[in-house]
Amino acid sequence: MARERIRRGALPPSQETIEKIEKTVSDGNYYGAQQMYKSMTARYVSAERFEEALDILQSGACIQLKHRQVTCGAELAVLFVDTLVKGKVPCNEDNIDRVRKIYLEFPQITMPLHLEEEDDMQKLTEALGAAKTRVDGCSSFLKAAIRWSAEFGGPRNGSPELHNLLADYIYSESPELDMARVSAYYVRGNDPKKFASALVNFMGKVNFICYSCFFPVVQ
Repeated sequence: MARERIRRGALPPSQETIEKIEKTVSDGNYYGAQQMYKSMTARYVSAERFEEALDILQSGACIQLKHRQVTCGAELAVLFVDTLVKGKVPCNEDNIDRVRKIYLEFPQITMPLHLEEEDDMQKLTEALGAAKTRVDGCSSFLKAAIRWSAEFGGPRNGSPELHNLLADYIYSESPELDMARVSAYYVRGNDPKKFASALVNFMGKVNFICYSCFFPVVQ
């Protein structure tokens, strides 16, 4: 028992660790910072200092995402949820809010329009790839969070708010929109007005595309 107390006491306060790694991110060493986030939080988890591990992972996910390091940020976001599970942290409004804060840092980027030149098409290809990376990363994070919420005190199907967030992100960011998939999440959410708005907007886009195909604009 004494040895365990010594092992726990060997770790610095979480804020000290956060500030140290944030400097590495600010210096542009995103990969090095990522390894530090992962190795340090593993030590806090081993010491069963789950709350401090969560603080570090939340900070890490947010700062990496702010710097548009989506793959790194999404990985830390998933580790954040894994730590919620390992620590058997209850699903309540405070912890849902922590998930929401990470979600809000995922980039939302408008796709380029009216591309004609070869260079522009290259930009479009890159933009489509980046959009898929963002959607996949955010989806993995929120799906894990939904499972955590269902297991640790939330509704059987998971937090309705988290379902809403996932539906919103897929709808707004997916380069290949699957409305059936989006609808499945909205149905388990708690915002029917937003669901209805998404359906109306989607049908408007479909009708516009169909109209354009049958009645092309004459230049």
